[in-house]
Amino acid sequence: MAIVGNIVKRGIGLSGLMKRPKSNLAKIQRKTLVKLLNKGRFTQFGEAFGFEDIMNAALYSSDKEFYTKYKKQVPVYDYNKMYKDWWHKTLEGEKNVSWVGSIKYFALSSGTSEAASKHIPVTKDMVKAIHRTSIRQILALSEYKNLPSELFEKGYLMLGGSTKLQDKGDYFEGDLSGITAGKIPFWFERFYKPGKKIAETKDWSEKLDKITKKAKDWDIGFIVGVPAWIQILMEKIIKEYNVKNIHEVWPNLEIFCHGGVSFEPYKQGFEKLLGRPIIYIETYLASEGFMAYQTAPDTDMALVLNNGIFFEFIPFNEENFDDDGVMIEKPETLMIDEVEEGVEYALLISTVSGAWRYLIGDTIKFTNKKKAEIVITGRTKHFLSLCGEHLSVDNMNKAIELACKKFDIDIREFTVVGKKMDGTFGHHWYVGTDDNVDEQSLMTFIDETLCEINDDYPVERKHALRDVNMKVLKTKTFYQFMESKGKTGGQNKFPRVLKNTAQIQEWESYLANN
Repeated sequence: MAIVGNIVKRGIGLSGLMKRPKSNLAKIQRKTLVKLLNKGRFTQFGEAFGFEDIMNAALYSSDKEFYTKYKKQVPVYDYNKMYKDWWHKTLEGEKNVSWVGSIKYFALSSGTSEAASKHIPVTKDMVKAIHRTSIRQILALSEYKNLPSELFEKGYLMLGGSTKLQDKGDYFEGDLSGITAGKIPFWFERFYKPGKKIAETKDWSEKLDKITKKAKDWDIGFIVGVPAWIQILMEKIIKEYNVKNIHEVWPNLEIFCHGGVSFEPYKQGFEKLLGRPIIYIETYLASEGFMAYQTAPDTDMALVLNNGIFFEFIPFNEENFDDDGVMIEKPETLMIDEVEEGVEYALLISTVSGAWRYLIGDTIKFTNKKKAEIVITGRTKHFLSLCGEHLSVDNMNKAIELACKKFDIDIREFTVVGKKMDGTFGHHWYVGTDDNVDEQSLMTFIDETLCEINDDYPVERKHALRDVNMKVLKTKTFYQFMESKGKTGGQNKFPRVLKNTAQIQEWESYLANN
């Protein structure tokens, strides 16, 4: 009998009953900011921008004076400005720069074609916050009915970066998933797979091979990871053991917790690897923190408002961003109670890792303001509006999803290159699939679909946007390119849009030579 499983399940159920509705979201965020300001007020950053004054306003003023002061006194930052002004000091070993103490861990984060990785501080407080949110996500399983007690005694396969971090003397650096997995609570170690030894493996192909060899010895109930890498792993396991689907190896697999990219384009191909339906839970875990997760079936992700992150929202429009998605110096910013459903916003965050009014680079829409439920629509710089077509990654994902269903194919990866030519503009699509499909038919369907779901796109297609074409590639082409850049595994994803001239040249050069 699953004694431990019954205890865990009962505990989850009780935690669900003890939940109280959180109606005043602004009050919750106010308390979160007070805690951040209180801890950050004696840092170099806090002293420079008058955190004591802002905190007192938040504690003793009943209106939004505190937020007015916060916006007036603290500038907005993107990574380059935050690094140049503050974070470079933490890499040099200075204490109390933008968060208390010294920073011992940095998450490396960058696009596939950037020459240098970003160094995102990961404090002890952030690691604790991520673990707390992870536990809350497990507790949210009380909303998923009829889960067997035995499930809670099964293994959790977490496919992330190496936990063997690079020792830089004064600090360690690596993938965020590697940093957090290396510090999992002791009580969770018995459930955690692939285990410490395999998790340390740096070579991604070697790690997948080791996991594949051990797969038959594990009883996996939960899988956590980026869809592309999980799908590759499951295919390797199915091939290794000559079975029809992953449930023949892991019969108790019940839940896939995914994030990083939209799952919808992967879903059709992913489900071909299953023996029966499973539960999908979406998460929003970035190098800067655990932002949101799906709290119940058939809902969108809910922002985590009371665990070390203060959110602000910038309307993603031409008043606040230029044509390349670069934020202006003083954009309009809003608190959680000032947003509207259906409007696209760029996220600013202030966190327990010493990020302050920091542009994370993602864009979101609220689908349920009362519950703070959101969907991720793309990136501030990963959209195409060369001539006013305003084509978002969300639009692209939807078109790819419908194309997979229409042609019964599995499109694993895609990217769109935006080009400016003499008098006209173009979108050049590169689509990764190992299924047979006619390029022109696929392009025509995607083009027509975008005309239906995006009001601006069909107008520009009749005028300036004249050159729209497609190249279908083998899926491995995308992953081999990422490997050539040292960007395989973990949280690495292929960008959905290429606009930067250097990125485009690098990608097209690779295709020409391979």
